[in-house]
Amino acid sequence: MNPGAKAHGIRDATPEDAPQVVAIDLVAAVGDSGRRASIECWVADGSMRVAVAADEILGYCVTERAFFGHCFVVTLMVAEGARGQGIGTELLLDAQRQRDTAKLFTSTNLSNQPMQRLLARLGWSSVGIVYGLDEGDPELFYLAPEPTVGLS
Repeated sequence: MNPGAKAHGIRDATPEDAPQVVAIDLVAAVGDSGRRASIECWVADGSMRVAVAADEILGYCVTERAFFGHCFVVTLMVAEGARGQGIGTELLLDAQRQRDTAKLFTSTNLSNQPMQRLLARLGWSSVGIVYGLDEGDPELFYLAPEPTVGLS
């Protein structure tokens, strides 16, 4: 992974991307077959976007229209070697631009401080908390800032 390399582009994932996505996904890479199946579904249904530099996938973001009729960022993952370089920011900003509903939500565990800091930097608002999804680690919910231009 090239230190300091920004993504050269963000695009829809293709079936050919799946092996690289699995390799950077911390859950799938350790052999979680459920996560691998989810990755294949996300690619197939067009809900995954990937950040790419020099044909290398640096991260991915999955957005589904599954949260009370609103878009929801289901998963945001950045390759370990590309973290801290703005890839997560690029992917979340892309999700904000790509959304087709007035509201865009996401969630993260209370223990995931890096994601909470990223959401705060990008102006996402805390909108709720759910206990009991992951034992001892509540899920925090966030709402993206209003789009500055009309929905795409």
